[in-house]
Amino acid sequence: MNAPAPSLPPLSRTLSENFAEFALVTALSDIPQSVQIRAKHLILDAIGIAFASTRFPFAERSMAGIDALGGAPENTVIGYRKRLPLRDAMLMNGVLVHGLDYDDTHVPGVIHATASAVPCVLGLGERLGARGADVLRAYILSVEAGARIAAAAKGGFHKVGFHPTGLVGAFGCTVAAGAMLNLPLEALAMAQGITLSMAGGSLEFLEDGAWTKRIHPGWAAASGTTAAYLAQNGFVGPTTAYEGRFGLFATHLDPRDDLPVPEEVLGGLGQVWELDRVAVKPFPACHFVHGCADAALELVRAHDLAPEQVKGVTALMPAETIATVCEPVANKIRPVSDYDAKFSVQYAVAASIARGKFGLAELEDEARTDERILDLARKVTYLPDPDSLFPAAYSGELVVETTDGRTLRHREAVNRGAEQRPLTNGEIATKFEENAGLALDHGQIRDVRDAILALDTMDDVTALTEVLAHG
Repeated sequence: MNAPAPSLPPLSRTLSENFAEFALVTALSDIPQSVQIRAKHLILDAIGIAFASTRFPFAERSMAGIDALGGAPENTVIGYRKRLPLRDAMLMNGVLVHGLDYDDTHVPGVIHATASAVPCVLGLGERLGARGADVLRAYILSVEAGARIAAAAKGGFHKVGFHPTGLVGAFGCTVAAGAMLNLPLEALAMAQGITLSMAGGSLEFLEDGAWTKRIHPGWAAASGTTAAYLAQNGFVGPTTAYEGRFGLFATHLDPRDDLPVPEEVLGGLGQVWELDRVAVKPFPACHFVHGCADAALELVRAHDLAPEQVKGVTALMPAETIATVCEPVANKIRPVSDYDAKFSVQYAVAASIARGKFGLAELEDEARTDERILDLARKVTYLPDPDSLFPAAYSGELVVETTDGRTLRHREAVNRGAEQRPLTNGEIATKFEENAGLALDHGQIRDVRDAILALDTMDDVTALTEVLAHG
């Protein structure tokens, strides 16, 4: 459980300095055991998704492009025998963790912090021969910093077209890398300022189902690590990375909105653990569609609902999510790629009703060209949900009009997997086994699972990275 928030750090200091101090003084023993155990299961979830990703075309094409850059074979790539230079391995591992859009989300920040943190701390830990406990600590620090920065924006980064997973994830990775390199406080503060000139991630992929979102977390990991090494060697960066006149908040949020204040970013730092608010996905799609997907499945279960019985469907969606997963309508009712489908509530609802499930198979070409699904998607309209709990939860409600005159409705006020309805650690382990099973045999699955769950006991994290090269 979260402890009561302590008094804030000195607000006369910059946010960068506060995050630097937090990273440098927080020992693993200062972090509650429950948070540490959950962190290992979030890492387990991410690694299982990465193994599953190796069986999809985007992974092979990404690997070919990154490998073409050349360089020394230094670091492990999950599920591959081939090794890559440190930053390239981070980029590729980020593609694998995030590529299926099945990875976890910090709900208030709408950020996939794990997708950048895991490639960062595993890559740097492997290079340094770090203890597993130090890798686990750095992962938690990265999530805490990134989640707080993203949440303070209250969805504002999305509003103006930025993807927090890439944009803010870079700062979380800087904090983690700086902690692992044991930078002096001033250097770690400056490293965050250096990252300000590297961090990015556009939402333009939403317009046509492009693949660019997949590179955001790995690029964040590589950027944060680069900034930390530059600072370690005396490179000078801005001191006000976040609150400065041209800092993150002023340049990446709508100036008409109230910008985050230090209290919003730092409140409870080191006592209230944002990792407890990370939601694990039961569906391989944008978290914004999960409430409606679960509502569709419940209507199928409760009423034996079939596609031919559906006259029309209204999806009640958080207003803040409509531009992302409901529009433009032409893209959403006939997605041209699996990534397009992952960001369509119309498609998620239609596939869930037509197939009675919504998993990786429902995103394959065969499903996306299934006329039963596409006909049903055209019948799905949407309205803003007046009772939405967003951003505390990704609410969803369906109202179905049937051909025989009935009105069926089901509401998911809180999406399954969120803080108030978390998947158990056992359920996460089952999800890991299902995903990893696409690439590994039973013995390999066991080896990877056992190594991750024993991460904090390892004298050298290469004991883990060696088994991650299975594939």
